[in-house]
Amino acid sequence: MRDNMKAVAFNGSPKVDGNTAHMLKLVLSDLKKEGIETECVQVGGELLHGCKACGACRQNKNMKCVIANDKINEWVQKMAEADAILIGSPTYFADLTPETKALIDRCGYVSRSNGNFLKRKVGAAVVAARRAGAVCVFDSINHFFLISEMVVPGSSYWNLTLSLMPGDFEKDAEGNATMHALADNMAWLMKKLK
Repeated sequence: MRDNMKAVAFNGSPKVDGNTAHMLKLVLSDLKKEGIETECVQVGGELLHGCKACGACRQNKNMKCVIANDKINEWVQKMAEADAILIGSPTYFADLTPETKALIDRCGYVSRSNGNFLKRKVGAAVVAARRAGAVCVFDSINHFFLISEMVVPGSSYWNLTLSLMPGDFEKDAEGNATMHALADNMAWLMKKLK
């Protein structure tokens, strides 16, 4: 068993250095200052298949999705090994990106089929939006955490920013403050659960 705590973030935006990535990196930077190991994984832009509801992960019980031609199984392992999971997505037509949806559906099904290994891990969502729809994305990701029996910390506001162009997040003082408060609450909760 590891002594150190680890948080892994999944960037569901196809923009590797966009506002969603900057939100995740701010939270991870604060967690790192608390002595928590961090990693950020690029999900957006990957070619991912949605869950086929084939039930093979439930039958095989090998902590793997039967679809093996993408990175989902690598990410399942990262989730299994982490103490906290951050998932970020921009807002696409008032919901999350298709890559983020594939990530949560397939990883969630594998977890539930293999002893519910996500149970009691810390989970937090961050969302970027041009103007509206972010709360729906926030809810969609949190539904994944909650049905997985994870613990979801709050912040000073919903974990979102109104950002369109690259760099807009840095200009959003309230969004930045929300991410700092989220990181503080995550670190506190992770230490309590450890």
